[in-house]
Amino acid sequence: MIVAGIAELLTASEAAFVSQVSVRDINRVIDESILPEDFVSVRDGRHVVAAGCSLIAFYFESARRLTSEERLWAIRHAGPRLRANRSTAALRKEDWTFRDEFLTIDLEPFLRRTWERLHRLDEARAIVVRSPYMLSGTPVIRGTRVPVYDVAASFAADIPMDRILAASTSTPTRWSWPVIYAEANPPRGRPKQSAKLPESSVVITDRHLSRRQKSE
Repeated sequence: MIVAGIAELLTASEAAFVSQVSVRDINRVIDESILPEDFVSVRDGRHVVAAGCSLIAFYFESARRLTSEERLWAIRHAGPRLRANRSTAALRKEDWTFRDEFLTIDLEPFLRRTWERLHRLDEARAIVVRSPYMLSGTPVIRGTRVPVYDVAASFAADIPMDRILAASTSTPTRWSWPVIYAEANPPRGRPKQSAKLPESSVVITDRHLSRRQKSE
């Protein structure tokens, strides 16, 4: 059975999560044609084939030990095998060691780690629901009205999850998945900033100073 996740197109932020690099690195991969052209798509946004995340992780993690030419050589040789229609189980059985005279590169650790993160992303997606009839389409935890990004923000701020857990029948172990989903799918736009000052603030003056004119 072929696992659809390996052949699917990931957004730049999803590919960054799976590859454990920044979105900026993903854009660099696309702009500089680091991956073979059949691993990327720029139609309706920037996307990367999930199988290519292993090569992206390898390219950036090995930068201190290998030259760009050596890394690109390994990617060119591994690419066709990763794009073949085979399951992850079949791909795991292959030897991912590439040799060129004195150079030996083993890609297996990169494949294993990225496929594990892709599996975690799939699990996170499975518990998220979006509907225009619920909270105006805000992503929520399946079976609840709890927004995914609220859960992720609470974890980031080390806020106790008692109230959120009380609002759902989900088990506590599942609450790490919203964090994964939010990391791979960051909310669009800048966070809203409150115009109100903290209660402890004291206004010293509200006088505005005009910019000093340049002397002629």
